[in-house]
Amino acid sequence: MSSLLVIFIIITYLSIIFYVAYWAEKNSKSKWVNNPYVYTLSLAVYCTAWTYYGSVGLAATSGLKFLTIYLGPIIIIPTWIILMRKIIRIAKGNKISSLADFISLRYGNNRFLGALVTIVCVLAIVPYISLQLKAISETFNVITNHNIISNSILNDTTFYIAILLAIFAAFFGTQHTDASERHKGIITAVALESIIKLVFFLAIGIYVTFYLFNGPSDIYQQASLLPNFEAQQTINGLEGGFNWFFLSLLSMIAIMLLPRQFQVTVVENEREKYLKKVTWLFPLYLLLFNVFVIFIAWGGNIVFQNTGVDADLFTLMLPLKSGNEFLALLVFLGGFSAAISMVVISTLALSTMLSNNLIIPYGFLKKYSTSESEENTESIKNIRRIAIFSLIVLAYFFYRSFTLERSLVSIGLISFVLIAQLAPTFFGGLFWRRGSSKGAKYGIIIGFFVTIYTLVIPFTIDSQLISSTFINDGLWGVEFLKPYELFGLQLFEPVPHAFFWSLFFNILVYAIASVSVVGNYRERNFAEMFVDSTKYAALHEDAYVWKGEAYVKDLRKVLTRFLGEQRTERALNLFYMKYNIDKNTQLADARLVNFSEKLLTGSIGSASSRILIASVVKEEEISLPEVLNILDETQKAKESNKELKERDKQKDEFLDTVSHELKTPITSIRALSEILLDNEAIDTNTKNKFLTSILNESERVSRLINNILDLEKLATGKEKLDLKLNFIDHTIQKSIESVSQLALNKGIKINSRGVQNLQVFYDEDRIQQVIINLLSNAIKFSTENTGLVAVFTNINSNNIEVSVEDNGRGIEEDDLISIFNKFYQSKNQTILKPVGSGLGLAISKQIIESHNGIIWAENIKPQGARITFTLPLKTN
Repeated sequence: MSSLLVIFIIITYLSIIFYVAYWAEKNSKSKWVNNPYVYTLSLAVYCTAWTYYGSVGLAATSGLKFLTIYLGPIIIIPTWIILMRKIIRIAKGNKISSLADFISLRYGNNRFLGALVTIVCVLAIVPYISLQLKAISETFNVITNHNIISNSILNDTTFYIAILLAIFAAFFGTQHTDASERHKGIITAVALESIIKLVFFLAIGIYVTFYLFNGPSDIYQQASLLPNFEAQQTINGLEGGFNWFFLSLLSMIAIMLLPRQFQVTVVENEREKYLKKVTWLFPLYLLLFNVFVIFIAWGGNIVFQNTGVDADLFTLMLPLKSGNEFLALLVFLGGFSAAISMVVISTLALSTMLSNNLIIPYGFLKKYSTSESEENTESIKNIRRIAIFSLIVLAYFFYRSFTLERSLVSIGLISFVLIAQLAPTFFGGLFWRRGSSKGAKYGIIIGFFVTIYTLVIPFTIDSQLISSTFINDGLWGVEFLKPYELFGLQLFEPVPHAFFWSLFFNILVYAIASVSVVGNYRERNFAEMFVDSTKYAALHEDAYVWKGEAYVKDLRKVLTRFLGEQRTERALNLFYMKYNIDKNTQLADARLVNFSEKLLTGSIGSASSRILIASVVKEEEISLPEVLNILDETQKAKESNKELKERDKQKDEFLDTVSHELKTPITSIRALSEILLDNEAIDTNTKNKFLTSILNESERVSRLINNILDLEKLATGKEKLDLKLNFIDHTIQKSIESVSQLALNKGIKINSRGVQNLQVFYDEDRIQQVIINLLSNAIKFSTENTGLVAVFTNINSNNIEVSVEDNGRGIEEDDLISIFNKFYQSKNQTILKPVGSGLGLAISKQIIESHNGIIWAENIKPQGARITFTLPLKTN
């Protein structure tokens, strides 16, 4: 195929992707941009050129082992509803914009730790980016019939593609200084590319399986005749099982901690609820992507047996071999999509980390603290743009120098093992309070150097054909120091071997250092907020522990240098409104200090924001017990405040209802009285009807006032009870007679056969008032014509229990206790505003408690509710 034609198609394709990204940025509120499907598909940036070509290459040479790269993500993703939700909430609450920021913040905004994580990520991912460039270069050469790479950079098509990708990432990834803001354009473009690469890969899979061969059984039958076939399709016993386990664990960590995955999963998350879609759709995507891998691999082994064709290129070579150039072009575009998605998202994530955790805190912070807002903003954007270009150019030169003769899988797995060195620090920080910054730093450094020794150095020796006895004889000829058999361990293959030992020493050092050295109060503060995030998530700025002296004008000055005057004032006004603070206040509290840090974090990173804020405030040391006490007190105060607000709300609703109940009859009385006064010629019947209505409404007002007075008397103990020996069955029967007409009107039956004939000391009028109230409520909530209300008694120890139950819809679980509060009305009585003043059950509770009894409510099966009260049994 013509090189010019392929280049034209590449440029056209990139133009389409650019346009999609541009459209998405302009229409960022569109449902086509903001939905769980775009979010889930963006996670498929995990499937890079390594997946597209390397998985087939691995399957062709090692059989089913390629599945380990996808087993890990499939296993861990169902836990994301809990795990990733926690991470996303922490990130959003603190305006986290990168993995380095997340880890740095957890360990007290530790600047060195943020820089260390950044360096590890850059060293791990730049080779991975070079892998994508290698895939683009090799497949371009294959499809255009070029056999070797150009010796001149200026004649190398891959170089220009890399520059175009850098322009794309720099343009759409640096439009805002706040890196925690969503990049809708890039994410939408990545989601589109995820569809493209999946569709084209399925197309080649179907073509190979059902066109070149007669289905899976035919491929299997022919492949089974190849040498080493049976050995490749098995786990290979216990030793192979260990290798599978550690490779799966490695990929499980990668799906969480690769910078590009953290970027799309955490930073770019718009809504937590999208995770529900991810838990089934993303595993399905991975399954579809891998369903034909083994068949393509088998097909390639059959067709290209003993021809020397690179197994990584089977996906592209099979259609070319059969003369189908159009399908080969689609395969190339699919692999191209997989590669550029990874390059763009990775460089975007790494540029943010370089800017916020390395370049700014160690080079430009002093300059920014004295410069103006516009100058700082433009400088930060330029730093990130330069970082993107530098990363891609560095990856290009790495590709030309180191990766030309290496398989895609070997490079990718090295990157995975390097990134895995962040796992103990990351997950330890989420679930272990004692994890300290010293433990994190020492653990990462030790794990990194173990990886270099056991994997990177041997890889470099092999790739550069360096003459050395290091691999076979070990360092200084010590057999126990062989990089692939460290300390005599011969159970693992090179990658699982390096992964095992590096993580072993990493975790060991992290744990020992964390236990031995107690972190400062800032570390402990953030440890509590990260580990117990559910408890402190609602507190936001309140959960930040800080003591010292800070002035609003100083904080405003720092914020203005990065956010501009308008954004700063808007942010501070919102803060004042949220916490009901006087705008003219001069002293800043812990909440405003934390709020200011968060505002800066998105632009310059958590470590730099901490340094700048610390430069304008006078901070005092706080002991660890003080941290815990302050957090606990804040939590309790928040919960107490919440209860008080709910109480005030109920009180307001009660007063509104009482006002309404009083206003309605008074309005009626006034209207009827005015009619009688203004119309002397009203006939006697009409006059009597009006007077009767006035009397009834007056009695209604009187009852309501008496209820309020009764409640007050009972609550303060001013009410004198007329305690006498009464027959409980007589009292219940009189109560039933009082509500019999109400029950008859609704067609509801009342059953009192379960009432016993007992004498008990009580105030009969008051207990009758309680029973009538309970019966009225039961009738009210029973279904017309089919309702059944039952009253029964029971002897329990030294008490008699009186129960009233119905077969209605029951009581909401949240209401079972609250319905007896004096300011409470059930929120679910009716669709409309609840009828009545809400005093009946509150008065009943006071009456029963004044008799030294208790009252409670419960739901019964299959439906309905029961309210029971007790009275002490006393004898003369």
